[in-house]
Amino acid sequence: MSRTTDQSVLLSEDPPLDLRLSDRELDATRDRIVSFIGDLVDDAGAEGTVLGLSGGIDSTLTAHLAVEALGEDGLHGITMPSAVNDPDVMSDAERVADDLGIEYDVVEIGPIAEGFFEAFPDAAESRMAKGNVFVRTRAVLNYFVANAENRLVLGTGNRAEAMTGYFTKYGDQAVDCNPIGNLYKQQVRQLAAHVGVPRDLVMQEPTAGMWEGQTDAQEMGLDYDTVDAILAVHVDGGLSRDATVRELGVPAEAVDRVVELTERSAHKRSMPPAPER
Repeated sequence: MSRTTDQSVLLSEDPPLDLRLSDRELDATRDRIVSFIGDLVDDAGAEGTVLGLSGGIDSTLTAHLAVEALGEDGLHGITMPSAVNDPDVMSDAERVADDLGIEYDVVEIGPIAEGFFEAFPDAAESRMAKGNVFVRTRAVLNYFVANAENRLVLGTGNRAEAMTGYFTKYGDQAVDCNPIGNLYKQQVRQLAAHVGVPRDLVMQEPTAGMWEGQTDAQEMGLDYDTVDAILAVHVDGGLSRDATVRELGVPAEAVDRVVELTERSAHKRSMPPAPER
């Protein structure tokens, strides 16, 4: 795998903030994540890992790093399409598995999810509720295979998703670990390019595949470069709202939107609460 980073593929034309890492930092990040995966599997006495392959950049990067840590036999991929998913994106998932030489299965989850919709037809009127069923069905299948094969389930969440709550509770974050969980989306793309992921996959439009035509940017109301920048400067960095607007050249409404997403999703980043004793 190449350690040469094509910087031209990593940013939009005019991002609010450049969060790219140096080549030295990329090498260190890569080594740290690879060691993390290997140590976690060893400590658990597991035989390897399971990963839901979506064809998106997060799962693709995680797959590459898992194979680097554990070898081809250490990763079992599961591609879980439904009728709402873009077939080209799902074929990318199989392409990644083939390129890496790992074992993988393709499971159509539509019939499984349909059982939930038939059980509660009124609830199935909600597009969001239905979309979350698809995501949680994938989580159940990941753990079904992981339990049967004594493997750990790898998550694919990044820092931008974690901080804004852009994930399904007990769905795509029902995992044993998040190897790329400390990376902003911009850095995910950069590290993916650094380890040799093809350009078309690095720059693919992110989507959770919850319904036809759905995209991450559409759901959040902001593109990832803007979300990354506001998180890094304002939420993580502590710069004031007004200073963030001046520093990044973004609308105040964008800062407010990221803060709203972060605060509203705090429950997703915590254990289920219980009353104090």
